[in-house]
Amino acid sequence: MKKINIAIDGPAGAGKSTISKLLASQLGYIHIDTGAMYRAVGLKALKNNVSPHDSRKIVEILNSTDILIKLVDGRQLVFLDGEDVTEKIRQPEVSMYASDVSKIREVRERLVKMQQELAKQKGVIMDGRDIGTHVLPNAELKIFLTATAEERAKRRFLELKQKGYEVDYYQLLDEIKKRDQNDMTREFAPLRVADDAIVIDSTSLSIEEVLQKVLELFHKVVKDEV
Repeated sequence: MKKINIAIDGPAGAGKSTISKLLASQLGYIHIDTGAMYRAVGLKALKNNVSPHDSRKIVEILNSTDILIKLVDGRQLVFLDGEDVTEKIRQPEVSMYASDVSKIREVRERLVKMQQELAKQKGVIMDGRDIGTHVLPNAELKIFLTATAEERAKRRFLELKQKGYEVDYYQLLDEIKKRDQNDMTREFAPLRVADDAIVIDSTSLSIEEVLQKVLELFHKVVKDEV
């Protein structure tokens, strides 16, 4: 079967990574969580006490930063300067740093080049904020996965509680709304629905139902491509 590239975009907490991982497992594709790259830059800034709004210092940091995405037993691991930070980059504070540093044009340009190189061989599922509109504009299947801010905050709250973090639902809701605003209003490659993307609202859908919808779209695209 011919391999294609799949772009899955959407706001924070919509379930992009979860669906992408399951889809990659079903199809034997490679999943690339681009948000993890921005989180790694955000973590580096946080560790160095650099404001995420100081674009000059952030770019300086990036010039001496090594970000490596490794697939181990089907799981994506993120290494920052040789350290496995796969779990550390999921902390709430890092999320807000990632949102801010992702607005810096030089950061996006550098990471987008890395992402495009990873997708050259096809058979890639890439999720993020600007995959269908900017990173992989020629992806054969584009999905925009969304949900209400309240539902996304609830999901993130339960996820972090399961990992042992003490979190406040209303604080998470506020952070998600702020991140949506950041992502949609940034000057370079903002979050928006690509003209040829299919929108799936997962607010009242289970993970299995969303996965089934995406699989149906995938098989239709592959059939049409033959």
